[in-house]
Amino acid sequence: MRYGISNLSIIPVRTEPTEKSEMCTQVLFGEHYAILEETEKWTRIRNEFDGYEGWIDRKMVNEVDDALISQLQQLPAVVTTDVFNIVQSSDSYNNFLIVAGSSLPFYNQSDKTFRIDDALYTIKGNVTVETPPAVRATIIENALKYFNAPYLWGGRSPFGVDCSGLTQVLYKMVGIPIPRDASQQVQIGQHLSFVDEAQPGDLAFFDNDEGVITHVGIIWERNKIIHSSGKVRIDNVDQFGIYNTETRKYTHKMRLMKRIIDG
Repeated sequence: MRYGISNLSIIPVRTEPTEKSEMCTQVLFGEHYAILEETEKWTRIRNEFDGYEGWIDRKMVNEVDDALISQLQQLPAVVTTDVFNIVQSSDSYNNFLIVAGSSLPFYNQSDKTFRIDDALYTIKGNVTVETPPAVRATIIENALKYFNAPYLWGGRSPFGVDCSGLTQVLYKMVGIPIPRDASQQVQIGQHLSFVDEAQPGDLAFFDNDEGVITHVGIIWERNKIIHSSGKVRIDNVDQFGIYNTETRKYTHKMRLMKRIIDG
């Protein structure tokens, strides 16, 4: 198997090998992926973080030796937690930005350096090396940093994020990997029977008239939810669904709630 690691802030992943195809997800900086197929201009990949597959522009591929991936998989995951982080390459004076939820391969905590293949980088910003003790509080703290970020189908960054991209990245930042889509996320965790049982950081799922899960959000405080719908926003939530206080209407129909965090 051939592999690559993203050395770009964000790589759009498309459902088909054409610029006209919709973006289904994004590969964030430092995430590694398997190379499954290639055409003259496109490469089909599988993001090893969540198993999501799609096509990226071949010019964005940064192929690395598979032995490096084997080494990386033995190390603890290190993830950025600031919304925006300044990174500098050791052989260049140019700075560039990476977003929250980016991965830092071969991170050295003493000097805040990491490397991708032979390139050495320094980061200015906060990272998580292990699951924090106050997981729920940390998830909410990070979620509020995304407030008013625009909704973007397939997005996983503060520049644009969809509902499940938001929940996935927030959980990634506390060391808990979860699947990419709401329809996949709903399949894990412990079922909660009542809204009153939910704690900050638990997930609420919503379906359409056909019963298909189409939306997910993070429970904040009692009867409040943080979710991406038009933008990342805070709305009321109860056993019927999400109630938008601006329009005075229910916008999403409650299906169920799940607890992924122990305790």
